Amino acid sequence: MDTPASHAVIMDHATGAILYSKNGSEPMIPASMTKMMTAYLVFELIERGEISLTDKFTVSEDAWRRGGFPSGTSTMGLAPGDTPTVEELLHGVIIMSGNDACMVLAEGISGSEDAFAARMTSLAHELGLSTVNFKNATGLEAVGHVISAEDLAKLAKMTIDKYPEYYEWYDDPSYTWREYTQANRNPLLEVAGADGLKTGHLEASGYGLTASAVRDGVRRTIVINGLGSMAARAQEGERLMRVAFQSYDLKVITPDSVVLPDVQVWLGEQRTVPISLASDMTIAGHKAALEKAKSEIVLENALEAPISKGDTVGKLVITLEGQQPVETPVVAEANVKKLGFFGRAIEGLSNLIAGDDG
Repeated sequence: MDTPASHAVIMDHATGAILYSKNGSEPMIPASMTKMMTAYLVFELIERGEISLTDKFTVSEDAWRRGGFPSGTSTMGLAPGDTPTVEELLHGVIIMSGNDACMVLAEGISGSEDAFAARMTSLAHELGLSTVNFKNATGLEAVGHVISAEDLAKLAKMTIDKYPEYYEWYDDPSYTWREYTQANRNPLLEVAGADGLKTGHLEASGYGLTASAVRDGVRRTIVINGLGSMAARAQEGERLMRVAFQSYDLKVITPDSVVLPDVQVWLGEQRTVPISLASDMTIAGHKAALEKAKSEIVLENALEAPISKGDTVGKLVITLEGQQPVETPVVAEANVKKLGFFGRAIEGLSNLIAGDDG
């Protein structure tokens, strides 16, 4: 499969497995998809009790000028001196993609947008989103402001799993602040099962989208970026989401579901030892690739007795075309004692004879 997007990811939500990736681990310019992290930080601060949904913040002249109607960018329609609540501002961020709403939250919480962006980056790193380097709360162009598509998919999963009560807002079709109404910009909300998350666009980044959907109890999340138009974003977003459900799958291999061959033991009272998977193994990828997957057992070293049941003796490696191999440890399923002196001597003699015959 290929895509005209410069960056693309398909992720299985339940496992977090990356089913497809095109430059997915490469830092990119996220534009307004940044606002997913802006909102997530606010959710965290509410949970910690640092702020509440009913707190009010005053709209500054700077936030109005850089993020309101004078800016010509995505806006909630705030005016200087307005005092919206945190809940209203979150709706402005999530549904209206309001740059002014982001700035007001940043200033109200951290004193400045720079300080808030630094806190966004710090939290992202704590969450394991290692590619994040945010310079602002809006996603407006700034040198070095980046995150990878894979990290955006992970952030979507964290939002859905940890804050379902707030995630519901991503599905709202529109929001009105006073007399100004803005429709949700997510073009996939009319696609079956889709319920979030966020679009993004800058001249430097192209058109992007992080979207998630549920079908038949299975949730998949896609991230695309670098497309040439809104129409291309909508078309490729719908196609990739359809492909995510129709063409990609994952298999869970449990220790009880697979029988592995016994492996040879050197200088043991038994010449072989049974082995099994140490834990469940999840294989994700294109259905055609899964059908042609190759597997092999790789031993850490030649196995030498004594061996105790539960010892890690190697790994099972499964390779799918176009993907990194997936590995899971394998363990011994029985104890194998070491041969005594005479047994070792006979074993050595047998090996010598076998070598001479060869």
